Amino acid sequence: MTDVVHYQSPYTNLDRFKRLLWQGAWAAVTTIFPRSLGNPVKVVLLRAFGAKVSSSAKVYSGAKVFLPKNLIMEDNACLGEGVICYNTTTVRVGSNATVSQRTYLCTASHDITDERHPQTDRPITIGNRAWVAAEAYIGPGVSIGEGAVVGARACVYKSVDPWTVVGGNPAVIIKMRVLRTQQKQGGGE
Repeated sequence: MTDVVHYQSPYTNLDRFKRLLWQGAWAAVTTIFPRSLGNPVKVVLLRAFGAKVSSSAKVYSGAKVFLPKNLIMEDNACLGEGVICYNTTTVRVGSNATVSQRTYLCTASHDITDERHPQTDRPITIGNRAWVAAEAYIGPGVSIGEGAVVGARACVYKSVDPWTVVGGNPAVIIKMRVLRTQQKQGGGE
C-alpha cells in the first residue's frame, strides 16, 4: 500500500501563493466595503483574479471563492452570504440564477479506487433562472438545469433536469416547477 504522506498535491507553490494573495485581497475588500456599496469593487477584484463576472452579478461579502479564475457568473447571477464555492475547476452560475446562503458548491473529490487517493475535479453548472436554496450541497459534475429549484439543505449528487424541484439527501424530484403567467392589469380583454 502507498504511503499517503507521499501524495502529490495538484497545486504548486505559486498556486498557493496566488491563493494567499486572493484570500487577503478578498478579506480586505469585504471588510472595508459595506454590502450595498461594495459589489462593484468585489466584481472588479474577482475579475482581477481571473473570474468572468458580469457587472450585474451580485456576490455577497461572506461568500468564499477558492479559485476566482474558475468562476463564471452571468447577468444578475447571485452568490449569497456564506456560500462556499470550492471551485478547483469551473463553476458557472447562469443569468438570473441564485445560489442562496451557506450553500456548498464542491467541484473536487478524490479517486477512492487509487491507493494514492488523488484529487479529481468536475465542473458545476447552475442554469439560467435556477435557484439553489439555503445550505444545499452541490457535488462535482452536477448541472442544475434551467429554472430548476434545489430545496434548502438538499444534497445533490446527480444532475437536475430543467424546471424540476428537488429536495432531500440524496436529492429527489419533488415536482415540476410551473410559473404562473402574469395577467395584464387594467381594462384588458
